[in-house]
Amino acid sequence: MPPLRDQLTIGEVATRSGVPHTALRFYEQRGLIFAERTGGNQRRYPRTVLRRLAFIRAAQRVGMSLDRIAEALEKLPPGTSPTKAHWARLSASWKEELETRIDGMQRLRDRLASCIGCGCLSLKSCSLHNADDQLADLGAGASGLQPAAEGGC
Repeated sequence: MPPLRDQLTIGEVATRSGVPHTALRFYEQRGLIFAERTGGNQRRYPRTVLRRLAFIRAAQRVGMSLDRIAEALEKLPPGTSPTKAHWARLSASWKEELETRIDGMQRLRDRLASCIGCGCLSLKSCSLHNADDQLADLGAGASGLQPAAEGGC
């Protein structure tokens, strides 16, 4: 059996991880993964990128944005891939955010049920179209805009 190589091509990483080439390039542009370049300007990824990609995909599945994932990965020691312990620590920091989202989705579900019963879908009062409208009492129009100065636009 031949020894494992330390460097992988973009095609090998795409095949092994199930992440398309385009996503790999995008993650690299965002600083989520890193590749070295050969003399012919071809990407070569360290084998550890596979674990990093698994971390990124798992975090996306629980609803984390790429910005939040990047923040988490920046907390890792340079040149390391996330371990099980890293995942436990970093994902625990997301718990409150996930709880807030779950609560919001449950409230949306409850509003949806009452909207189906009402059937109005009024842009003025419907909690789905106009959720938490704090400026409604000020009347119609763009009430948040400042009035124009005299003589100006």
